[in-house]
Parts: sequence; structure tokens; C-alpha cells
Amino acid sequence: MGDMVMAQSLFITLKQQHPDCQIDVLAPPWTLALLAQMPEVSLAIEMPSVRNKLGLMMRIKLGRQLRDHHYDQAILLPNTWKSALTPFFANIPVRTGYVGECRWGLLNDVRRLDKTILTKTVQRFVALALPATFQGVPDCPAPVFNINSEHQQQLITKYALPTDRKILALCAGAEYGEAKRWPVTHYAAVARQKISEGWQVWLLGSPKDKAAAADINRLAGNGCVDFSGKTSMTDAVDLLSLADVVISNDSGLMHVASALNKNLIAIYGSSDPNFTPPLSNKANIIYLGLPCSPCFKRDCPLGHTRCLTEISAEYVLSHIAKAQ
Repeated sequence: MGDMVMAQSLFITLKQQHPDCQIDVLAPPWTLALLAQMPEVSLAIEMPSVRNKLGLMMRIKLGRQLRDHHYDQAILLPNTWKSALTPFFANIPVRTGYVGECRWGLLNDVRRLDKTILTKTVQRFVALALPATFQGVPDCPAPVFNINSEHQQQLITKYALPTDRKILALCAGAEYGEAKRWPVTHYAAVARQKISEGWQVWLLGSPKDKAAAADINRLAGNGCVDFSGKTSMTDAVDLLSLADVVISNDSGLMHVASALNKNLIAIYGSSDPNFTPPLSNKANIIYLGLPCSPCFKRDCPLGHTRCLTEISAEYVLSHIAKAQ
């Protein structure tokens, strides 16, 4: 999800260079709702889910089906060999991407990635829109989502949400692992404080986040509105757009909140905020930068997760006060 949000920077760059270009995006089904928020995208095409499998015949068949679209160029963001199969069999004349898994032949506009220059994921995406001769770090426009105000109002009515109280949205999940999740006890302490001040506190996340959300709500005296696992991605985006402040781990919803230009407090543990930061100037990154960080592990290899536990609820609350 985070990569798909950052891909909008590429789409914006393409539109800046070629205002009349049509951008169709082949993407996994769980990202289609995000593409619907991007005005640059003409058509979102669902890529059948073949996780951890080659899916050779499916990719060939899909490529042949896409021939009728007569695309001029394909830009590949994944660096895998299998991701280059569909554009090749679609007979797209220009197929742009990084060498990745030895994709010579499948790609014919092959770029070599210098990670010392393009240090951020979004820079690597945007650079693919530029000529192969470009050197340096490209300008990366921030993602900006469209919001459906009518759908917002439908959600307010459906869930009987007050419109006269400030909203704090907590995104306590991070699918990658525990080493990216700020403790539920810390989230709950923040929730209790803001509820005592008259704020609404909303919990958002996927079905996998329901247990953590339930713990936060219980520790916060059941004063939160728990949306985790109960909304579509479209609903989650429009609910986040109503928030005054969002607190999130390094996750897909963090990037969504950034694309909504929310007052965002992004909490980093095992991951690197210099590699995949939120791209809004209203985002406030909290990262301790301990000697053992970033380790990029799912679980703390040292068994203490100090990179997250030592970020206190009081410290995060002070950042909320600054964001208002």
C-alpha cells in the first residue's frame, strides 16, 4: 500500500511532462481503492493475485489481452523478473525499469540503480519517468488524494459520528511485524488523554489489526470508535480525511494520511525514515535513531524493541499539541 501511494509521485511527474498522456496501472486488487483516489490514473487493471508463485501462463495470457490497448510504454516499479513478463507479452514497444533480477531482453529501456544517489523509494520511482541520461536526484511531487465529500457525509451518517469534536485517528498496525509497531499501551495512554480532553479517538486498520485495536480500546476505557477490520479501503481513506491528527506506525495507512495532507505523527522503529518517509510537509517523524536502528527486522533481534518502547506517550502527546 505504501509503495502504491508513493507511485502517485511518478504519475504526477508523467502528467507534468505529458499532460495528455493516459496512465493505466496494473496493480494487485488490494491497491485498487487507492488508485481510485488518484486523478492522474485513467484505468486501474487488477493483477490476479499470484503471491509467491510465478504464474507464468496467467502473466502471458494477461499480456496478450493487453495488446489491444496499444500502449506506448510500460514502466515497471517492481524489480522482479516475473513482473516484466506481462509487458513483454503485451508487445509494448518501450519497457522501462531497473535491471533487477537480470531482466535484459524483457526490458529494453534498462536503468541501473545507484542506491547511493537515489536513497528514497519515491526517488527511484520518479526517476523512471525521466530520460535514461538524467543524473542526480529528481524532484518528487507529493502524493495528493482526491476525496469524495458525498461519501464522507455518508460515513458520518452511517456511523452517527459527531461533527463538533476533534478527531484523533490511531493506525496501530504494521503488517511487516512487531518491530514496526508502537506498543498498544502507549497508544492507549494517548487515547485516554485525548478522550479526557473531549476528542474522538478512532482506531483504523485491517482485520489483522483487530486484536491490537481491541486492546487499545479496552485500555482506554472503551472510549474509542473501533473501525479496524470493519471498513473497506475506500471507507478508511475517507474516514482518515476527516481526522484532525493521525498517529501511525510506518505502514500503508501512514502514507495514506500523508497523501491526505493530515497532521501526521509517524512513528518509526526497525525501519528507516530516510528510505520511505511520509511525503507531506505536515508529517512529523518520531525516530530515536538508536545504534541498533534501523535493523529492518520483523521482530527485535535483541529482544527489547527499545526503538519503540522508549518513545513515550507523553512525548507523542507533546507533538499533538504542536500540530494543532
